[in-house]
Amino acid sequence: MKTVVEASNDDLEKLVQIDSKVIGNTSRRNYIERSIEFGKCIVAKENDVIVGFLIYEVNFFECAFISLIIVSPSSRRRGYASLLMDYMVSSSPTTKVFSSTNRSNINMQKVFEINGFIQSGVVENLDEGDPEIIYFKSKIELLN
Repeated sequence: MKTVVEASNDDLEKLVQIDSKVIGNTSRRNYIERSIEFGKCIVAKENDVIVGFLIYEVNFFECAFISLIIVSPSSRRRGYASLLMDYMVSSSPTTKVFSSTNRSNINMQKVFEINGFIQSGVVENLDEGDPEIIYFKSKIELLN
């Protein structure tokens, strides 16, 4: 059974392990730990096994911003990113939710589009030669 819950300190090692499988190192350990401590990290589980997580902020022009979505490579293409995004938008502390991905990340662009996010702008010069595409979704759309 697929579930989404708020991450706890007990989840830290598993989240760092999943992140390391994706990026090849544990450089985001402190970031993940702080996000858990501040209650800004949610996890996707399959039968109580963590398969992915999402970290968000609420300081993007006073709106929620999904800063990181990571799904274990062995669990991709099974709807976990969508599950995390749906949960985040429906429980968002703000009515507007933003996120972003590089122009080169076609797979993540498709995930945003499938989940009803729309392009909201482009930021140049973050990654040389690979602009960041900003995406937006309104929580109000879910309420109507």
